[in-house]
Amino acid sequence: MNISTTELRRVFLYVFVLVVSVAIHEFGHAFMADRLGDDTPRRQGRVTLNPLAHADPIGTLLLPILGGFYGGGSFGWGRPVLWTPSRIRRGISMSTASILVAIAGPTMNLLLGTVLAATRAMLLARGVIHEHMDATFSNLTDMSSILEFATLTNFILFFFNLVPVPPLDGGHVAESFTPYRYRDKFHEFARFGPFIVLGVMLIPQVQWIFVTPAMFCAHHVYNLFHALF
Repeated sequence: MNISTTELRRVFLYVFVLVVSVAIHEFGHAFMADRLGDDTPRRQGRVTLNPLAHADPIGTLLLPILGGFYGGGSFGWGRPVLWTPSRIRRGISMSTASILVAIAGPTMNLLLGTVLAATRAMLLARGVIHEHMDATFSNLTDMSSILEFATLTNFILFFFNLVPVPPLDGGHVAESFTPYRYRDKFHEFARFGPFIVLGVMLIPQVQWIFVTPAMFCAHHVYNLFHALF
């Protein structure tokens, strides 16, 4: 297989954006658990923005590289942040702590996506960068397309992780809201969670669940900052 320099550059940027976005996501989980009183993530070196501390060989590197070469979507995962609910400080229920830790990861992607959209809007308004014409992100040859791709990636990660299926963050939130008398049934359902998530990732007709709102938000958040600048 002949791989051009442009193709290698595109894959490198694709993986770089995903690695940073995943690191931000996992940092959110670790930071929230640490703030709630559990020092487990800090002892494991996870309360950091260093991507190496959060990278998973398969989910953060191998699959994104393959996806970059073969047209995969903006998906990946990092090493799960381990935390101990029983170590959360008094006054905070385990259910509340579980919800806060779970949503902290996607929230970081939402914040990063917003910052990236604002940065792109400001740079375009000031003429530092110029609008690109490639809506498919097939090349990523200019700063505008890179920032737009990174913005969309983070909004996709935000909505994807909110899907209420274990082991996604939305699944942990759904479990916390499930009455205790139904928890056993929820845990039975959770066993099939990874297969459901895989199907959601691989079936284009299902990806609209999170890709469509991600594109909508990325577009309107950018337009909001574009109007401000």
